[in-house]
Amino acid sequence: MLRKLLAATVAVAGLAGVAAPALAQGGEQFLPSLVYRTGPYAPNGIPFADGVADYWTLVNERDGGINGVKIIYEECETGYATDKGVECYERLKGKGPTGAAYFSPLSTGITFALTEKAPGDKIPLLTLGYGRSESRDGSVFGWNFIAVGSYWTAADIAIQHIAKELGGFDKLKGKKITLVYHDSPYGKEPIAALEARAKLNGFVYKGVPVTHPGVEQKSQWLAIRQDRPDYVLLWGWGVMNSTSVIEAAAVGYPREKMIGVWWSGAEPDVIPAGPKAAGYKALLLQHPAGEFGVHAELKKHVVSKGKSVAKDTFAQVLYNRGLINSMLGVEAIRTAQEKFGKKPLTGEQVRWGFENLKLSEARIKELGFEGMLKPIGFTCQDHQGADLARVHQWDGKAWNIISDYYTADQSVLAPMVKEAAAKYAKDKGITPRACAKEG
Repeated sequence: MLRKLLAATVAVAGLAGVAAPALAQGGEQFLPSLVYRTGPYAPNGIPFADGVADYWTLVNERDGGINGVKIIYEECETGYATDKGVECYERLKGKGPTGAAYFSPLSTGITFALTEKAPGDKIPLLTLGYGRSESRDGSVFGWNFIAVGSYWTAADIAIQHIAKELGGFDKLKGKKITLVYHDSPYGKEPIAALEARAKLNGFVYKGVPVTHPGVEQKSQWLAIRQDRPDYVLLWGWGVMNSTSVIEAAAVGYPREKMIGVWWSGAEPDVIPAGPKAAGYKALLLQHPAGEFGVHAELKKHVVSKGKSVAKDTFAQVLYNRGLINSMLGVEAIRTAQEKFGKKPLTGEQVRWGFENLKLSEARIKELGFEGMLKPIGFTCQDHQGADLARVHQWDGKAWNIISDYYTADQSVLAPMVKEAAAKYAKDKGITPRACAKEG
């Protein structure tokens, strides 16, 4: 199954460079799309990229663009490599009449690199559920928007769920919790939050790195079998995730004691493992798989016209996340148009749109995302906007939500964000913005 998923990437590789056609009366807004439709991360990269593209097509086909401004977009293949991501950024940042409105790197490593470039270019970075956890602090990270949740959010909520399963936070004391993580900036992000929680709750934390791309994990799982942790948290991506599930089964580690981050909790992470994946759990970045209001609109205006790039990814977990990613970007542009006019906008103007974006429950329903996303809004100071997550579990055929919403504990995380952001500002010679004065 895994070989078929990887082989399928060849067939879609030609989609790189796809651009939405047609010239609009209101002009054109250029949106770059950094993707990886090929390589070991493609099984996860493809559905996300499909959702991103289909939503932009929906806005063009149904609405004629964003208030009459047509979206044009171009995909650039990164293969999840930081150097290629930077090359794509440099090639695409000046395209269109006003340059790129924003970038979504879909890689924490690329995000780290672009965090250094975005302020000079005045282009916002939308990093939905990934990136630098301390970039929540908009006074320091003025161009990063780590929307909906950070990896510190995820780590904290994973521990909360474990505590609930055990019967209380006091039951965490003395327990062993192991993190199996992709040995990259992405995989290392939750470590600080887990160490803080271990100190607070008295459990024993241990990290087990896995080298890119993650297809060789036998030694790690043999060590886990010997160590016998009470829970394993999985911070993987691409083929690493299904490999972890398969290796866990091989050493007899119970999948119901495994909890993946939201980038380790989609269909490509469990289907290749077959029946061995049953019982595996993962966090939800609020939304599940399945069809909601927006999917009916997509079928009517995009799929029926043969303009969807999705093949067998429609309404999957990562496809839906791609929809949310594009919706947030479009709504930020729409918000900015209220101030700067219904025309193509610069990245700096779109940054204002992100910082003033407020999506109410009514607006989310109107957009067709009811059941996928709770109300969210950003400010100059808060570039994250939400601290919620749920847990779902794979039963061998489908994902089932097994928890209510958890809220990350800001008494633990807020001081971490403040300290890390202050350190970054000092190291980079940044004077934090006076958000209170900016209003």
